[in-house]
Amino acid sequence: MADLLIRRLDADAVAQHAASLAALLIDAVEDGASVGFLPPLAEDAARAYWSGIRASIAAGHRVLLAAFAAGDLVGSVQMDLADLPNASHRAEVMKLFVHRRARKRGIARALMRAIEDEARQGGRRLLVLNTRLGDVAERLYAGMGYVKSGLIPRYARSASGELSTTVIMYRWLDEQDGDPTI
Repeated sequence: MADLLIRRLDADAVAQHAASLAALLIDAVEDGASVGFLPPLAEDAARAYWSGIRASIAAGHRVLLAAFAAGDLVGSVQMDLADLPNASHRAEVMKLFVHRRARKRGIARALMRAIEDEARQGGRRLLVLNTRLGDVAERLYAGMGYVKSGLIPRYARSASGELSTTVIMYRWLDEQDGDPTI
């Protein structure tokens, strides 16, 4: 997408884009995304969520990338940085959002590539994530080289009350690492 700009947001930028980030989260929840919230999601609850993310960014525990198209915030992805001494090589990818009005334009894939680049620059080589089994996100991640490592049945509740299975996936960012086995 030619007019797509992806940039890392610091804590001040999160505050600056609070309304757009809240709208992005509300859109994802209304569309049925399994992202920890159930519809209807009030704007004040969405803003409170981003306020917590802002604090995590300020503390150096979280990275937030935002995608802008024609000046509008249309997507985001986060990376939670493991901070224990034996975990400094890994991070968790979280909360990949693309607004419904901007989908099918490669934004999710571009955000994932950008967060992988951020991981590499920060010395992180193992990325882990989870998503609802069968979601379009699972196909995206698998197509980008993420490997399914397990399932957790009845992990998350949907708006209908149904309990959905989550799939745990990982990706080694260095090709030479290959796919280590236990």
